[in-house]
Order: sequence, then structure tokens, then C-alpha cells
Amino acid sequence: MSGAHARGRTRGKGGGAKAGGAGPAKTANTSAATAAGAASGTGAGAGPAKTGGARGAAPGTGAGAGAGPAKTGGARLDLANEITASLVVFLVALPLCIGVAVASGVPAELGIISGVIGGLVVGAVRGSTLQVSGPAAGLAALVAETVLEHGLAMLGVIVLFSGILQIVLGVVRLGRMFQAISLAVVQGMLAGIGLPLMFSQAYPMSDAKAPGTPIENMAGIPGLFADVLTDPQAMIATLLGIATIVLSFLWKKAPGPAKRIPAALVAVGIGIVVAALPGVDVKTLQVGNLLASVRVPGAGEFAGLADAAVITSILTFTVIASAESLFTAAAVDRIHSGPRTRYNTELIAQGAGNTIAGILGALPITAVVARSSANVQAGAKTRISRTLHGLWLLAFALLLPQVLALIPISVLAGVLVHSGWKLFAPEEFPKMWRQDRGEFVVMTTTTLVIVATALLEGVLIGLAAGIVLAALRMSRTVIRQHVEEDTAKVVMAGNATFLRLPQVIEALESAAASGRPRIRLDLTGVTHLDHACRSQVEEFTAQQRGLGLRVELLMPGPAKAEGPVTTGPVPRPEPMPASAPGPDAEWFYLDAGPLPGGHMDPADIHAESYRPVTSR
Repeated sequence: MSGAHARGRTRGKGGGAKAGGAGPAKTANTSAATAAGAASGTGAGAGPAKTGGARGAAPGTGAGAGAGPAKTGGARLDLANEITASLVVFLVALPLCIGVAVASGVPAELGIISGVIGGLVVGAVRGSTLQVSGPAAGLAALVAETVLEHGLAMLGVIVLFSGILQIVLGVVRLGRMFQAISLAVVQGMLAGIGLPLMFSQAYPMSDAKAPGTPIENMAGIPGLFADVLTDPQAMIATLLGIATIVLSFLWKKAPGPAKRIPAALVAVGIGIVVAALPGVDVKTLQVGNLLASVRVPGAGEFAGLADAAVITSILTFTVIASAESLFTAAAVDRIHSGPRTRYNTELIAQGAGNTIAGILGALPITAVVARSSANVQAGAKTRISRTLHGLWLLAFALLLPQVLALIPISVLAGVLVHSGWKLFAPEEFPKMWRQDRGEFVVMTTTTLVIVATALLEGVLIGLAAGIVLAALRMSRTVIRQHVEEDTAKVVMAGNATFLRLPQVIEALESAAASGRPRIRLDLTGVTHLDHACRSQVEEFTAQQRGLGLRVELLMPGPAKAEGPVTTGPVPRPEPMPASAPGPDAEWFYLDAGPLPGGHMDPADIHAESYRPVTSR
């Protein structure tokens, strides 16, 4: 609080005064979108990209819904640049589409189909200009669990109705609702997705099969390590996976133009060469016909909607896919100066993509930071690049499917282990501890519950923990008590809600037990007094007055005049003669100097301002 906001004042005994103006409150600078951008990047450079090319492009004014495209000042469309950017995005997307499908326990072709839909359908809609969508590693564990529980045939129905719900949410303009989520919950959710993903992919990275649940996967790592040491082929597969992980971390430091090639693509190329060597027998991708892999849901699958577990899965997919897409949109908006994302339109576009993906029985679609950042860094300016990348995916799958069969599974698993590490983002935990330990508890709780139970349960518990933390902090009440001569004084400041009722009752009972004939309750510094606390204070006042004690109650808010209301001209009051304070006057002051130790809560400042000073 600065001295410009501090004002001294005097007040006679028993008089009321309003608190001095409170200094401006600090606002949080971080957003959930920052967490999505920092934690869910899966390669392709996470840093801000230069977006030169379109001269006169006006910087966006934020990720506001409905923000119009930035003016380009007459910049010409560079079609060659858009095609080049689309090829870069295609090279990033191809191994990720396949890897996510394998990690999800479904045929690789379904991952490519979802990637094609993310480009040709979602990419064509004017929601977010540079954001690229497709199957995401963040949903791999959820899809694998759903397929294991309900079967691959039901996946299409679940994705279909999730897409319809997304369209409804966008039409009723609830796109921004997903931004009203605690940053700690978002980071905890991403970490809870990334940690199990890393452990589950450690098994296919060694050409082995994962035991099942995240806890079982973690517990089985020592046995997996022992098996790898005794099997030469498993050792080769593991070394390929480890090389892929190391390459994913270090490739961005490669000299010259080589670093523009996606690290995952380089790893796939190395894996194909090693797998072709004599004496090497590692598992490679099994690829079938793209069109034959389409699974349109039938009447039997739609009948499964009567199962409550299926409805729960639909809601889970809707919430997680929508949140991840919109968080990613805000993160991508931070690294380019082009048109801002239209959140409701983007949610409708994501819904349209998932609706078509569900009809074809493919994987769910979300926005993906890795592809989006690669698109921005490649110099894309319009939706053409992200739309064309879907066309290249389709052409490759139809014309060159035999190339996919050469890719070692351990390399794709290594790509996803790197993705899981980026989602987990372990550096965010100590950072959150230093910034806010209460939010750290929310973040850690969300992660642990997701790992121990499931994604939806973890997110719901994390949201509940965040709401409780916010409620406790917003209901902060500062109470000061002291006794002077024949008066027991209680001064309250802050927000008095039912959460602080025990503290309020304890202060009132302490004042009553002091044995003084007079009690003074000063609540003028209370900014919010809910019904529970107000009733308690009023009941206490009436009870003590009934016992013959004199209770002075100063309530928050403007004073209300009591007595009969007069009509006609109001008599002009005569001026009061100026006089000095008497010997029994009480002085109250607010220290305008710098506070020791820096920041102090406004509620503490108000309570401290009412410290009595002995008159001399």
C-alpha cells in the first residue's frame, strides 16, 4: 500500500468512521493458456517464433472471442510459403498420428484418419487461423482405457456424441467457459496425463506389452528392465527408443538448416535403417488398408448409450478435448501476431471434426501444440497450410502405406515418451511451490488422483480443491481484540463468511467473557458480511443487551437514519463550533509509511489502523 492511499483521521469515542481507500489489488498474470503452451508441447520448438512476412499486420489485442482478423496492410498471399509450411506440419504430424494410435491401442490407420479430418475439416473452419488439430498424446491414455472397457466399436459412438456436445457448447457461446479453470488444475491435469503416458510407453519401447493400469505399469518397470538385459532384440529396440528420446531433446540445437527437420522424422528414418540391418528383429508397425479400417457405428453400438459408463466417457471426452483445444489456442495466439482465435467458432470446428471422426470410428481430435508451433515457425499466415497438411496425410496413407510398415514401434514409443515428459513438465512443480504453496497442493492433488484413479475423477477433485482454496482465501477475516478500562473491543476486517464463523464466534465469546460492562463491535472494515456471520453478530448483540450489557455495534455499509421521516423543506443545520478533542478522546491513525517486510493484506491494514493511541 502506497502513501498516496493512506490518510490519517481522528474520531471521538464511540463515533463511526469509514475505512480509508484501499490500494489497488494485484491481479494474477498467469493464465491457464500459458500452462497448455508450456506443458503440452511435444517437440518442434516451444519458443516464440518470428512471424515476419505479412507487412503491416496489426498485433492482436488478446484472445477475445469474436475478434476479427488482423489487417494485413495489403500483404500478398504467398502460396508457395503456405505449401512449404504445410509440408513441415505434415512431417511433424505423421509420426505423431501413428504413435498416438499405437499408444491408444487402436490400428495406426485410425490415427491417420483423425489427422486427415483435423486438417481438411477443422483446418478449413475460421476459428483459429494457425492452430493445427489431430489426434493428441494427451488423450491416448483415456482412449486406451475406453477401448479396454467398452471395445473399439463403441469408441466411434463416444467420439461422435462428444463432437455434438462440443458443437452445442460453441453455439450457446460457452467457449470461454473453459478459461475459468485454475492454472494449478490445468498443470496438474497435464502432468497427470503425461506421467502415466511415459510409463505405459516404456513397454512398447522395449517390444513388450504394458501390464495395464498406471500403477501396475510403474510397479512393473524393474521387471521390464531385467527382461531387456537378457534379450538382445529387446535391447536393440530399447536403444532405438532411448536414441529417439535423446534426439527429441537435442535436435533443436543442431547446426544450420538441419534443425528445421522434425526430430521425430529423423528418429523414424534412423529406426527404419536400423530395423533393416541383418540380424535385427524388432517389431515394426502393422498397417492395413486405410478405407477398410473405417468403422461406422451401427444400431448395436448406439444401444450402448443406455449404459451410464458410456455417458460418463462422453462427458469426459467432451470436457478434456474442449479444454485442451482452447488452452492450446490461447497458447498459440501468444506466439504469433496474426488473427486471434474465435473461441466459440473454434469449439464448433473441433466438434465438427469429432463428429465426423466418430462416424468413421476414428480417434478423438484436439488442437496440438507441436504441430501448431511448427506451423507458425514455418511462416504460415493463413488456414491454407493446416488444411493442406491433412491432404498430404491422406495422399501418403493411400499411395505409400508400405513405407509405414517399416517404422519400428519402439521409435514411435520413444516419441511419445518425450511427449509425456513435456506434458508432465516436472520443472513446473518447484516453480509452483515457490509462487503459491496452496496452488501447489491443488496441482499435486490433481496429478496424484488422476494417476491413482482416472482422468475425470482427478480433474473434478482438482476443481473442487481449487474452489475450496479460493473460497478460503476470499473469506479471509482479520479480527483484533483488546480490553481498555471498562470496554472489550472487537475489530473485524476482510470478508466474513460462514467459513470463518468459528473464528467470529470465538472472538465474540471472548469479549463476553472479559467481564466488562461495555462491548464494542466494529465491523466497518468488513467488505462482505454473509447471512451466517451477520445473524451470529446480531444474535450476540441482542443476547448481551438482554443481560444488561452496553453493546455498541458498528456495521459495514452507509449509516441508515432512524426516526420519523419529515416532509417539506429541510432545515439548514447550524455550523458546529470548532473545538479541540477532549481528554477522553480516542485517536486512531493509519500509518502511511512503508510497511516492514513489504506487502500486507488490506484486511490487516484496516485492522491495524484501529490501534488505539494513548492521548497525552
